[in-house]
Amino acid sequence: MNTLSSIKGILFDLDGVLYVGSHAVQGAVKAVDDIRASGMLCRFVTNTSTLSLTSLQQKINALGFSIPANEIISAPQATLLYLRRQPNPVCRLLLAEDVKKDFIDFNQSGTTADFIVIGDIGSAWTYPLLNQVFNGLMHGAKLIAIHKNRFWQTEHGLQMDIGGFVDALEYASGVKAMIIGKPSRDFFQIALDDMGLNSSEVAIIGDDIDVDIDGGQQVGIKGILVRTGKYRQNYAEASAVKPDLIIDSVVELPRVLGI
Repeated sequence: MNTLSSIKGILFDLDGVLYVGSHAVQGAVKAVDDIRASGMLCRFVTNTSTLSLTSLQQKINALGFSIPANEIISAPQATLLYLRRQPNPVCRLLLAEDVKKDFIDFNQSGTTADFIVIGDIGSAWTYPLLNQVFNGLMHGAKLIAIHKNRFWQTEHGLQMDIGGFVDALEYASGVKAMIIGKPSRDFFQIALDDMGLNSSEVAIIGDDIDVDIDGGQQVGIKGILVRTGKYRQNYAEASAVKPDLIIDSVVELPRVLGI
């Protein structure tokens, strides 16, 4: 494929591309192994914000993959990469307990933080907590949101996600949040910097035409859409986003890359 001839690195979305639920996509393990064995740089990117790096790696590799931790960039891991580039940041972490384990090396404070990091904390949200964060922002803290999703699907139906809380804090304080997860430009730039590649040398393979394909293309990354996971033909065809390539599944990726 001429459009992929300059590709030196691949960003793999996880859920819907490498696995669906608790089952690996047929042929996905071998496809990833073949691509990594070719010497092509790989990163595995996800907005999952409730699992530590260790837990996420265990989940992936329990499905048969052999992916090292340093190739996984979840939205919390992207936050880590960003914070490590800041000079001695003091943080307030509103994160799931499992995710907090990855941030243990940072100085933390509930009152004098340089950065307030917001992720999924579920029912821990209260008015006093929101007001504490608001006052931190008013005293100069910067706001980082792992993502800004409006809601998510649970076994009990739809549940409000953190986007509404982030909006409320932005409105009250006048401080604009840095949104880390896909499809933000910051997320993709963090991944590119970690690989040491230019955007023109990288492709993302994903099942979400908006978050994965459009997000990647906005920074110059090639977008490869797979017909697995949340892919729906009617939605994809109606979208203004045009993938650089559409394939049936990740199993075809080595072939189209000429591996």
